[in-house]
Amino acid sequence: MLTPNKINWFTFFKLPAAWWSGVKLKSINEERCNTSVRYKWINQNPFKSMYFAVQMMAAELSTGALVMSHIKKQDRPISMLVARNKAEFTKKATGKITFTCLDGNKIKSAIQNAINTNEPQTCWMKSIGMNENKETVSILEFEWTIKAKS
Repeated sequence: MLTPNKINWFTFFKLPAAWWSGVKLKSINEERCNTSVRYKWINQNPFKSMYFAVQMMAAELSTGALVMSHIKKQDRPISMLVARNKAEFTKKATGKITFTCLDGNKIKSAIQNAINTNEPQTCWMKSIGMNENKETVSILEFEWTIKAKS
């Protein structure tokens, strides 16, 4: 299983924009993943809130870490790529924003289907960003494409 520490080091080396913006993976298990990012100077926009792309990075990491975690458990190479995304920003993002994805079982099933059928699969995964008052600030969805390599 991937751990928050391993993923956070991964962001430092492979996703430095996310790391420098303050995106951190907080917890991960089979079904869910939580990331967080705090509003600060480096990730601000002119409207005194968090730049939308920083929210996208944190949300994408909450889905992508689940994809990577389930792929890591397989005995063959599997490729992963974001094909599309959707975003809804409902409130200004200030303070600490926590993104939660609960779609671990969905991606696990898509990976198994890719292996069983040897056909590419797609899977939409949702991440909801909430502020410290438990108010939703953004809802982000990512369509992951999964392909088992031969």
